[in-house]
Amino acid sequence: MDEIRLARDVAAEILNHARRNPNEERCGLLAGRHGAITQAFPAQNVAEHPASAYEIAPKELFRIIREIRAAGLELLGIYHSHPKGDNQPSPRDVERAYYPEAAYFILSPRAGAPEPIRAYSIRDGRWKELTIQIV
Repeated sequence: MDEIRLARDVAAEILNHARRNPNEERCGLLAGRHGAITQAFPAQNVAEHPASAYEIAPKELFRIIREIRAAGLELLGIYHSHPKGDNQPSPRDVERAYYPEAAYFILSPRAGAPEPIRAYSIRDGRWKELTIQIV
């Protein structure tokens, strides 16, 4: 997978989610069909230090995954924001990339960020940037 398709309205939705509280990491799941992301599922960040990490509570994670499946969609991506620094995978992001088939989207909520939405494939402790095709 070198490219991921992302619906324009979903791109706007997740970026707006990140910008509503730019000092904390915002997160959620992304779903769709046939490799095209068509729906975002924002989640609450329950990390102890939300300014520098994200975590979705297991109960919420399972609820969202059930909702995705009930809608006949597939889990295609996971997103979170980086309030500070570049929107590239951190060592923690790589360590906690538990869904190797999913694309990991990292958002920059900062005004004027050159690439506010970037996506990565993270597998076996390595990451590779994906091309995002807005559809």
